[in-house]
Amino acid sequence: MATETLTRRAPDVETWNPERDDSLVCVDVHDETHDVKSFTFVSPDRKHFAFSAGQYFMFELGLHNDVDGRCYSISSSPHRRNAITITVKRVPGGQVSNWLHDNLNPGTVVKASGPLGRFIKPAAKKYLFLSGGSGITPVMSMVREFVDAAEPVDAVFLHAGRTPKDFVFRSELAGLAERVKGFRLLLLPEDLSNERSWPGLTGRISKELLSLAVPDISERVVMCCGPAPFMRAAKNISAELGVPVSNYHEESFDAAVIEEAPTPVTEAVAAQAFSVQFSKQGKSIDVRSDQTVLSCAKKAGVRIPSSCANGICGTCKSKLVSGSVDMKHDGGIRQREIDAGFFLPCCSKPLSDLVVER
Repeated sequence: MATETLTRRAPDVETWNPERDDSLVCVDVHDETHDVKSFTFVSPDRKHFAFSAGQYFMFELGLHNDVDGRCYSISSSPHRRNAITITVKRVPGGQVSNWLHDNLNPGTVVKASGPLGRFIKPAAKKYLFLSGGSGITPVMSMVREFVDAAEPVDAVFLHAGRTPKDFVFRSELAGLAERVKGFRLLLLPEDLSNERSWPGLTGRISKELLSLAVPDISERVVMCCGPAPFMRAAKNISAELGVPVSNYHEESFDAAVIEEAPTPVTEAVAAQAFSVQFSKQGKSIDVRSDQTVLSCAKKAGVRIPSSCANGICGTCKSKLVSGSVDMKHDGGIRQREIDAGFFLPCCSKPLSDLVVER
C-alpha cells in the first residue's frame, strides 16, 4: 500500500523593512540578573526580522524630546525571525535603561530603527569570543546562532564580569558548554563576592591567561565587545599573541567624541569655515569644511546625543533647517529621513552655512 506524503508549505510572511517600519511591540520581559533584563519584541504586523548576529536596533522612546536615542544589541538568534530580544543592564542614573526596567511591560509599543551595525562575524573555522559586562549581548546572539544552526563549531567563549552573580546568561551558557561539542566556556569574575565554591579562575584578562586557555589563539577569529578598558586590553593581548589585525573585530558604543586628527597647516588654510547655528540652544559655531559638525559641536559645548560617532547608529540624527552637507553615513539614517531633511552630524561636513534644529 503506497503512502502519500503531503508537504505543507508555510505561508509567506512579510519581512520587516528598515526603510518603512519603525514600531515594535514588547511581548515579554525576563529578569536575567539582579540588574539586567531581557525584552522581547515583535512587529505589530507580525513581520519577520532579517538581521545578522551582532547587529543592533536604535530605540527612540520620546522621554526627553529627541535626546534619548539608545542603541541595544540583539541578543537573540537570527534564526528565530519572528521576534528580536535585547538585553539591558540598569545603569545608575541612566534615563533610558531605568525607564526600560521600570516601565516597559508586555503590550508597550516603542519606536525603533534597525537592524544596524557591522559587528558581524566572518566565516571562519575557529573563533574566540571575548566579552565584558553587558558587552555579552551581541556575542550571545552569535553563540545562539551556532546552536540553532546545529552545525559543527570550534569556539572558545571568555566572558568577564565583576562577580559571578553579574554573569548574564550564566545557566544557559553552562548548559551549552555541556552539550555543544566544540564549544568551550570560561567565565572570569574579577571578585568572588559571596560565592564560596567558584571552580574557576578570578581576575582580569591577561596575556598569560589567554595563552594558556587558548593556545591556538593566533589561528582564531576574535570577536570582542565590552567596556573600553576591557577592549583595549583584549586588542593589545591578541596582537601580542599573534592574532592578525584582519582577524580581530570589536564593537562598542562610546558616547565620547572621537577626536579628529590634527589638520595639517596647509589644509587648514585651504579649508573654508562655515557658520553652524543650533536654533533650539541659541548657539552658533564655526565649522571648517574638513571637520564634522558633531566633533566641533561637542568641543563647543553644544548638546547633541551621540553614540558611535561614525554614521552607524543614528543617535545624533538631527533636522537640517537650511544649508547643505557632505554626509558619508554607514546605515544610520534612512533615505526617507534624508528626504525629509534629516542628517547625521557625526559624519557630515558643511558645504555652506547651516541652521540645525537642536
